[in-house]
Amino acid sequence: MTLIIAGWNVSSSVTDAIKGESEISVYFKEGLTDAEIIELTNLVTNVFGVKSVNLVNEDEAYERMESVLGGDAQVLSFFEENPFDAFLEVGIELSEIDAIVSQINQMEKVDLVRDNKEVLNRLSHMSDVLNLVSYFAIAAVGITTLVILSHIIRQGIYHHREQINTLELLGAPKYFIALPFYIEGIGMTLTGGLLSLILSHFVLSEIYLQVSGPLPFIPLPDQGGVMQNLILMVIGLSLILGYLGSAFGVSSSRGKN
Repeated sequence: MTLIIAGWNVSSSVTDAIKGESEISVYFKEGLTDAEIIELTNLVTNVFGVKSVNLVNEDEAYERMESVLGGDAQVLSFFEENPFDAFLEVGIELSEIDAIVSQINQMEKVDLVRDNKEVLNRLSHMSDVLNLVSYFAIAAVGITTLVILSHIIRQGIYHHREQINTLELLGAPKYFIALPFYIEGIGMTLTGGLLSLILSHFVLSEIYLQVSGPLPFIPLPDQGGVMQNLILMVIGLSLILGYLGSAFGVSSSRGKN
């Protein structure tokens, strides 16, 4: 369960970061003066859902393509002139992409809007599917933990039935008799949670090491923050599952008795 929560936390953070950096490219008509470009920039900035607007000139567009192509950038030397046009790099709210693109397309000085809508929509869909799968996986593991733990507690009560009967004859209250079994159940889940946290720390460190090197452009969340959230969630779930599993085991044993 710990690894599921960790993967869900990291993937959700990455997806949210990519969504937060959603951008469209606005190409304006040729021959615009600097004043007209500034005017268009202001118009785009005022569109609802637009977070930022950055003018990328021809030279910067060329340098960006060189960076993307890497070792294959030599193919650009075959062009006698810079083949890239200046454009506006527009940061947007992903949920407002349709309205933003429609409104910008209606502007007189705009020639083309490249929105990468299909990619962004797929990203949003993947995020929703991942969240749903994570919820089901956590629920399945939680239910399995409750069933196994309650069975262990019932077996413990059965094996100590003679001591329990003796305590009842001596007038011991029910909560006093049940307390050791609650402590046992919570202790088991906490121990399992702590062991899984230790394992997850090494697994996450290895994942970050493998991903951050070859894929530095992926906005991974801070590993310390991920572990902090993971510790809080795992400890909290361990306490809850331990208590509920013990309670089910104790109550079912009383019913049989």
